[in-house]
Amino acid sequence: MPQHHDLLVIGSGPSGRRAAIQAAKLGKSVLVIERGRRVGGVSVHTGTIPSKTLRETVLNLSGWRERGFYGRGYRVKQDISAADLMRRLHKTLDHEVEVLEHQFGRNGVQVTTGTGRFVDPHTIEVTAEDGETRLVAGDHILLAVGTQPFRPAYVPFDEPSVFDGDELIDLPKLPRSLTVVGAGVIGVEYATIFSALDVAVTVVEPRETILDFIDREIVGEFVHELRDRNIGLRLGVGVESVTVENGRPVCRLKDGRQVVNEMLLYCAGRVGATADLDLAAAGLTADDRGRIAVEPTTMQTAVPHIYAAGDVIGFPSLASTSLEQGRLAACHAFGLQPPPPPKYFPYGIYSVPEISTVGLTEEEVRSRGIPYEVGTARFRETSRGHIMGLGSGMMKMIFSLKTKRLLGVHIIGEGATELIHIGQAVLNLKGGIDYFIENTFNYPTLAEAYKIASLDAWNRLEAAGATAEPAAAEAAG
Repeated sequence: MPQHHDLLVIGSGPSGRRAAIQAAKLGKSVLVIERGRRVGGVSVHTGTIPSKTLRETVLNLSGWRERGFYGRGYRVKQDISAADLMRRLHKTLDHEVEVLEHQFGRNGVQVTTGTGRFVDPHTIEVTAEDGETRLVAGDHILLAVGTQPFRPAYVPFDEPSVFDGDELIDLPKLPRSLTVVGAGVIGVEYATIFSALDVAVTVVEPRETILDFIDREIVGEFVHELRDRNIGLRLGVGVESVTVENGRPVCRLKDGRQVVNEMLLYCAGRVGATADLDLAAAGLTADDRGRIAVEPTTMQTAVPHIYAAGDVIGFPSLASTSLEQGRLAACHAFGLQPPPPPKYFPYGIYSVPEISTVGLTEEEVRSRGIPYEVGTARFRETSRGHIMGLGSGMMKMIFSLKTKRLLGVHIIGEGATELIHIGQAVLNLKGGIDYFIENTFNYPTLAEAYKIASLDAWNRLEAAGATAEPAAAEAAG
């Protein structure tokens, strides 16, 4: 007889761990099946935490934040090695795993190591690393398996100078030059992180534009900064082939050009890690990118007692939203109906510089036909910006022309992912321009940019003769 649990969770990333702990706090028996040797999933071991730790280490050792005062040649450590980066990285990962193991132990969540696959809709076969198998069963099952890098056959990943986005944690040495294929979030994060180390970077992207879900004005600022740092951008052209010649990856483009650097990082997409689940045995299917469809308010799949959450269900594929999805799944499975999360959540891109956004972009506001006005502030306009030596960075705020309600906030620059939460709170509480104008912000702080941008928008609103109307009249809801 299979060992029985109230909830089986396959995967221990953000959505899996939040669901497991939520169910355990409701007094349910929970088993987490994790194929890695340690809990945490891609988020802890190869994705979110490693990339952000690498970024912070690079900014500290390179002296990037001080170059506004001391020039582009300034460095805290002159000769930075891969070992310097990995030392802090592994220490951070060990801490994250220890915290998670402690949370599971404190809440009575059981963990087993192995690869899970469906035998039937309620039964999972777990295969350990040594090949031993056992069966476990659950009243409810959560698929929190995450994603893995898309690895096309024409890219020679077996070569030591070719990496995917999950392999940088084992980077043997720092290259002097780098080709990044794919200008999505992962690609631009790593491209700008290595650029901050003075690595010569070339980015190849088949689309004409990058980061299409971000406000175009912010993307324009970002691209300008990349070009100012001599990051090569090959946009609107696909990759014909990738070969390695004399140890150097040669990326041949479909327009006949080629890009040759010491190392190539392929970041053009990820796919759901569902190939080994045998979904058909449970009555489920995945799309051509391995993603599983769910009902967004409950996280239920087409089989009602089976849930899916996190990156495996697709956009927005954020650790923050994955945590909430896991909680919603566990609550629904055991009869709770928590209120839905607020409408607007922040999106953070941990590039250099950071980008963070919440609410509607200017393009979305226009497409909805909402009369609006914009206010902007440059970080160099704040005293804190002067103190920090910031020559770039901006905040853009969008307000309704009719109600003066906040519709969106978009930030590029130092601290963007922290600053965005002020705008998020006001947006979800349906606040307006008066909040930012009437309230006092700590001085000197970058948060003063909210007041500067709001006053800029106020002047434009006044010039347009805007009059406040009831918030209920706002078309954006």
